[in-house]
Amino acid sequence: MTRPDGFLAELKDAVSIRTALLVTGVLLVQLAFVASYVGAFHHQKAHSISVGVVVPGSAQQAGQLAGRLNGLAGSPVDARALADRATATRQIAGDDLAAALVVDPSSTHDELLVASGAGASLVTAVQQVADALEGQQHRTYATTDLVPLQSGDGRGLSGFYLVIGWLVGGYLVASLLGVAKGARPANLRRAVIRLGATVPYAILSGLGGALVVGPLIGALTGHFWALAGLGTLLVLSAATVTMAFQVLFGTLGIGLTVLLFVVLGNPSAGGAYQWQLLPALWRGVGPWLPNGAGTDAVRRIVYFAGHGIGVELVVVAGYAVAGALVTLVAVARRPSDATALG
Repeated sequence: MTRPDGFLAELKDAVSIRTALLVTGVLLVQLAFVASYVGAFHHQKAHSISVGVVVPGSAQQAGQLAGRLNGLAGSPVDARALADRATATRQIAGDDLAAALVVDPSSTHDELLVASGAGASLVTAVQQVADALEGQQHRTYATTDLVPLQSGDGRGLSGFYLVIGWLVGGYLVASLLGVAKGARPANLRRAVIRLGATVPYAILSGLGGALVVGPLIGALTGHFWALAGLGTLLVLSAATVTMAFQVLFGTLGIGLTVLLFVVLGNPSAGGAYQWQLLPALWRGVGPWLPNGAGTDAVRRIVYFAGHGIGVELVVVAGYAVAGALVTLVAVARRPSDATALG
């Protein structure tokens, strides 16, 4: 029979303080996951969706209607008066506007111009505003989709899941390298080799992801090389940031990677619900994380001819470069780390 003090001693040896702290960390990440996803998605509300207003032949009436829309409770839209339908069409096709209401002064039937390629949930939110406005004035409207979704891109979510797949691959390969050869490379040369090893992986991942969603499945067609290049950048961003976290914090760095890319990044990416429909926290950080920048970049490539994609590319590339630099500097400052294996 095991003595009580013997059992307690064995328990303390089997479950160290470090192990208890790691388990506690996992619990906190789990709760953060629940809080982030439920917090982002439990109640969607429109925030300053860019909408144009056109009243042919009457700029004054267009301005008055735009002012009325801007005065709606909660500011669901950010309305501006436009000169004509052609201007509205051009701005929607360039992703400068989410929608435009074209009012026909000679009848009670109007036209709502939208772009499903910018997000199906965004279109639904604009239609809800238009329903309320037109209903109050006993008017009706027809919806014209200027940028429809591709036939294989159900609700416009293919790009979002493509980006998630690329990012998961990036932080998994970096995590596996850390587990196999130690969280911290033994020296600067080893750090360069480890970073370099992610480049061919990222290229293959970018090509593979573009191949799957394009020629193989037909979800997002016609933009193979642009998507492959974006995918390469996204994989590198996740991989280098994961390495940087591991060099700085050891095994805990993997948990920080999950917090950044999964807990915070995925619900704020604007996939199922676009940024204009998310609460302030997720709406604010979404465009500045690789998840959100990548999702928006895919939409711009596939549906808006790459218009305005520069900011998204800078964000993604910035993470890749920052992760690599932090990794190299951190290793260079601690070249004799006894825990490093390779």
